Amino acid sequence: MINRAFVRVLMTSAALAAGALLAGCNSDQVSLANNAKANQPVPPKLVASIGEKDMDLQSPILIRLFKQEAELEVWKQDRSGKFALLKTYPICRWSGDLGPKVREGDRQAPEGFYSISPGQMNPQSAYYLSFNTGYPNAYDKSLGHTGSELMVHGDCSSRGCYAMTDEQIAEIYSLGRESFFGGQRAFQFQAYPFRMTAVNMAKHRNNPNMPFWRMIKEGYDHFEVTRQEPKVDFCEHKYVFDASRPPGATRDPVFDASAKCPAYVVADDVANAVREKQQADEAEYAKLVAKGTPVAKLNTGIDGGMNSVFASRVPGASTGLSEPGEAPGLSFSQFSAMPGTIPGHVNPPRAPNADETAVAAAPEPASVASTTPRVAAVSAPEKSSLLSNLRKIGSSGAVAANATAATSKPVESKPAAPKAVAAKPAETRPNNTRQAAARPPFKPDAPATTATTAPSQPQTNTLVAGASPVLQSNSFDSRFSAFK
Repeated sequence: MINRAFVRVLMTSAALAAGALLAGCNSDQVSLANNAKANQPVPPKLVASIGEKDMDLQSPILIRLFKQEAELEVWKQDRSGKFALLKTYPICRWSGDLGPKVREGDRQAPEGFYSISPGQMNPQSAYYLSFNTGYPNAYDKSLGHTGSELMVHGDCSSRGCYAMTDEQIAEIYSLGRESFFGGQRAFQFQAYPFRMTAVNMAKHRNNPNMPFWRMIKEGYDHFEVTRQEPKVDFCEHKYVFDASRPPGATRDPVFDASAKCPAYVVADDVANAVREKQQADEAEYAKLVAKGTPVAKLNTGIDGGMNSVFASRVPGASTGLSEPGEAPGLSFSQFSAMPGTIPGHVNPPRAPNADETAVAAAPEPASVASTTPRVAAVSAPEKSSLLSNLRKIGSSGAVAANATAATSKPVESKPAAPKAVAAKPAETRPNNTRQAAARPPFKPDAPATTATTAPSQPQTNTLVAGASPVLQSNSFDSRFSAFK
């Protein structure tokens, strides 16, 4: 009689081997949590906050992201059925300019509405953990926009992606994982150039991307007035939000991003609330323009941005194109400790030149770190080619080694970065301008660190309480039986 334990081992090995073969597919079981990093529990402090806000741990989530403010918001559905803000995370690094991604290699981080399924979660990321934004969506494809593997990941290094610290992405990843375990089929990811307020729209009124921004602002407004995830469709090369069948129709309208829009309606209560908000925004916008609100500077070669929480800890760093917004968001005083570990190879955005002038006659308010001396941007490798490094399932079938015994991030191979369209001469930077402490494998709440910390200085309290380095062999099947 074969020992049951031996049978269990055989079954586990077979499952992992099958997972390796399916790694290129959107396999829910393969993509979510097959190692200790991806199985880290939601931190107790955040679990307590979920309870205080009348939410369930496994209720649906929604993510909003803002480039200019360098902030990522996680919203969660409460027991009333509406979404409420759970937590705002400062973004460590994003690349490119304000505006949508158009082509492969333009270094742009995407903007728009995207859907994140379990298969887009990547526990084997070369950048600790990540999820694929789903760019290009149907709208992007209808315009011939190109690009692939645009991620939200750790490592604080970006070339077309949104980069958090490892500790932050571990927490965000755990929230997404639990929402999938709770039955959410996909969560919505909304990426904006800035908070879509009248002040920001007036400030960027001369930007050539304004027609696109006005279009996605409608989806922003739908969420603002309903606190429900807006239903997103595409037709005539544009976004359509919360469309439903018209009265008397026998079936739902069928949308095609490149075709003529079908007949549809938007529920009266939603349409009226959105209209009222937009009218108020337009009235405020007109007042701001009439009184001469300065026009924002166009990009003068600054590559992306970094939240001031991180820029203040990196010698010579600038916030780049990121600046505080007028809407309620993160407060610098909130962070007595760093929200994660900044790696030594981080490439902060360059500070603007001193002789730059605003487009409008009135001067622009200075950004947080506008007086910081300019430093050369260091090109760091960012994403793997296609799916070769996205989902590396170990053929040995072994789960990740005991992560709580590790003291630094495992070295993962990263491919060379794609060629830049137009290379710029790099400035010389001394080798000792940045010395960062070693990064722990995962740590939701990292202690304060500064860029002047010597590499040899030991790190303390680098372990996540309650982290489980080893997965039970049957945990995935049992938790995902509903998806089969």
